[in-house]
Amino acid sequence: MHLSVKGKQLDVGDALRTHVDESLTAIVGKYFGRPIEANVVFSREAHLFKADISVHVGRNILLQSNAEASEPYPAFDTAADKIAKRLRRYKRRLKDHHKHDGDGVDGAMAMAPLSANQYILEAEADETHIDGYDDETLDTAAPLANGDDGHPQPVVIAEMTTAIDTLTVSEAVMRMDLAELPALMFRNRAHGGLNMIYRRHDGNVGWIDPTGTEGAGA
Repeated sequence: MHLSVKGKQLDVGDALRTHVDESLTAIVGKYFGRPIEANVVFSREAHLFKADISVHVGRNILLQSNAEASEPYPAFDTAADKIAKRLRRYKRRLKDHHKHDGDGVDGAMAMAPLSANQYILEAEADETHIDGYDDETLDTAAPLANGDDGHPQPVVIAEMTTAIDTLTVSEAVMRMDLAELPALMFRNRAHGGLNMIYRRHDGNVGWIDPTGTEGAGA
């Protein structure tokens, strides 16, 4: 396993690095053998230490977790325990993850991910506090960055390429949970269309499936 253990404004000793290596290998090894790559970052804010864990394992599975504690060791152990609990929750699905039934689409379509551009947009500032201008001044001021249609355009601060995998809905929920993601777009294996799942404020998972809605109101 390629392991990277780093500290932000703090030193990470060999003992902590060994503890991280042995713990992650034991936890993840039950389901995937030895992990492909793991990155652990320790940071400190005020009196608390934070551990951020990111582990890449087979078949595009990403495990992510973080936790805070008064010392680096318990911060890491708590974050690692979160990953262990999720892996136990999805034990059966993870063991069968390499099997694809191919219902609804052919094998090539099920396996080939879609390539998409992913952008990070700059958060909009509170207009009532921009350089001391009041609302009336801002309302009459010309937009700083307009597109060809005359409407203000968001500022792109980062751009990258991402893969949209072909999954069942249950597989997508598992992926989102294991990686602690707020939302996940995927290609629905049942029909090949793009779907999205997301975490709701009530703790449930929302599922958006545009397929079959076209012309429903006609």
